Amino acid sequence: MYIRIFKLVLISIFLITPANSNSIYNLIKIPNLEIYELKTPNKLKYFYATKPFRLGVQKNIACSNSDKKTYDEKYKIISNNLKRYSKEFLRKINLKYIVMCENLSISGINTAGIPDHVMKTLIIDLKFNKKYFERVIHHELFHIINDGFKDLFNEDEWKKFNEPNFEYAECSTCSKKLGLDSYENTNGFFTEYSMTIPSEDMAEVYSHLITGNFKILDDKILNKKIQFIRDKLKEIDNTFVF
Repeated sequence: MYIRIFKLVLISIFLITPANSNSIYNLIKIPNLEIYELKTPNKLKYFYATKPFRLGVQKNIACSNSDKKTYDEKYKIISNNLKRYSKEFLRKINLKYIVMCENLSISGINTAGIPDHVMKTLIIDLKFNKKYFERVIHHELFHIINDGFKDLFNEDEWKKFNEPNFEYAECSTCSKKLGLDSYENTNGFFTEYSMTIPSEDMAEVYSHLITGNFKILDDKILNKKIQFIRDKLKEIDNTFVF
């Protein structure tokens, strides 16, 4: 009798695991994922890659599975950073799922994260540079916010904050300005990467504000950008606190 029950338990374990994987795929259309954590105070659901996966019409988005130690270490960092966002705020910006993997890339170009506002999902590269890792969590989350509230974060309005002769690149990957070190002398921008395109500039301002990783002295341009971000976030959620 006990042996029979034991066999049934083993069979159920093998049946449940694929079911979970299939359910996750049906939910967010990313293969080879398993549940890491579902019970969080702000209702974010965390998943991890068990095998490498590819996404996109041309399968140009790729990411690999990591090891348990890395998942455990980085989950603590990610969840600690994201716990500052209330479930109400996350619902408003349409973010529900966090996917953890490593060596994330788009068309062979490495990236810290991939936000998908429609699927309520943020994929995070666990192997991204430790120096910037916490800041880029918020940077990528801002892209979720921006994608859902394009009318609020008007790029033409944003461009007017800069010097008249300054021009952004046509796309973030069209520029060689990839540096993420925070400037001591800001001159309108927090980082070199801020100078690629308006949405990346906004994301860099937001991530510096959230992490408190900045000092503003007498930078009129950057002060205007900071106020812009603060005002727009208040329009989304007037209880939001930086």
